[in-house]
Amino acid sequence: RLLDITITTRGQSAGAPVVMAGVPVHSVENYLARLIKLGEAVAIAEQVGDVATAKGPVERKVVRVVTPGTITDSELLDDRVDALLCAATKLRNVPGRTAPGGAVWGLAWLGLSSGQLGVTECSEPELAGWLARLNPAEMLLPQGDLADSLPAAFTQHRAARTLRPAWQFDTALGVRKLCALLKVASLQGFNAQDLPAAQAAAAALLSFAEHTQGQALGHVATLDVARASDLIDLPPATHRNLELTQTLRGEDAPTLLSLLDSCATGMGSRLLRHWLTHPTRQREAASARHEAIATLIGQGFAPLREGLKHLSDVERITARLALRQVRPRELSGLRDTLSALPALRALAPADSPLLAQLHGALQPDPAIAALLHQAIAPEPAVLLRDGGVIATGFDDALDALRAIGQNC
Repeated sequence: RLLDITITTRGQSAGAPVVMAGVPVHSVENYLARLIKLGEAVAIAEQVGDVATAKGPVERKVVRVVTPGTITDSELLDDRVDALLCAATKLRNVPGRTAPGGAVWGLAWLGLSSGQLGVTECSEPELAGWLARLNPAEMLLPQGDLADSLPAAFTQHRAARTLRPAWQFDTALGVRKLCALLKVASLQGFNAQDLPAAQAAAAALLSFAEHTQGQALGHVATLDVARASDLIDLPPATHRNLELTQTLRGEDAPTLLSLLDSCATGMGSRLLRHWLTHPTRQREAASARHEAIATLIGQGFAPLREGLKHLSDVERITARLALRQVRPRELSGLRDTLSALPALRALAPADSPLLAQLHGALQPDPAIAALLHQAIAPEPAVLLRDGGVIATGFDDALDALRAIGQNC
């Protein structure tokens, strides 16, 4: 019904026909995108059994679950927008944080395609402002009384809502999961040790993300603890009336972001969006950016901008690499980007503190690019199953098998 495709039957189970529907394998991404836009979760199953030895249907296994907030496929993501997964829960009588009988809301969010992990705590009136800033694609909420009486901030937001067992929103579980993920003994180094509501939300967030991916989140290496006192207050009405990222009619243009965004890469566009929706009270960061921009304008930025246009989305490729979902063409894009960095670095001035910092960061380990050049074919296939991904000369056994296939 959702995809407007015909239902058929195949075989029988317990005397009743097995109802099923199918789509062409080459267009599955289009159908998957339609389901995700409708807020549905989709289980991806792959054949894991051996066809030669299997008797009857070959064994299949669900390898991951795709939901609106856990998308990593580049075909399903907007290049210029992060799809955030956000969890929220409420704790009452938090010492030193609320009046007697009051409550604190904990928020935790994750950009699976970028590795961005953040937490915060706020009061109920501040919820709408945080949801406007984050603009999550999917909200995780505990089952029970809380889900039945949600504040207007949630019901008015367009994010898909997913209910999770209430026991997953546990402070102690959140501390253990965060410490294990970040490989630390405590959260004091992130200044997150006294945020019980946020830790409870993080427990459900990480449990859900690991469940959908079928593995640990190896690319998440740091934690951002956001505090409203560090940010300029942007209530939802202000966010909407200023048309920062959406017009009053809910369109993406013309807005302040669409007018300012002339970034050459999707990575730059996503960072610009974050700066607009999370303006800090401290002037140092903005002043450093202004100084860097003045330097670029003074020395000319056209060659640098042209060089940036040919770079792949390294942020998302490395996330998919860590999740073992990377595709051959993405690896070749990563290889070409790493190879282009020395020339790009030569084009980038280093005459301001921020530019000098970025200049130094454009020096990854050359062994990574060397390995990719040796291992990946110059023009690999789109999918691994199509073959032609590993470069000739990288593996003697594979070369021998290729020779047999071509000459015998």
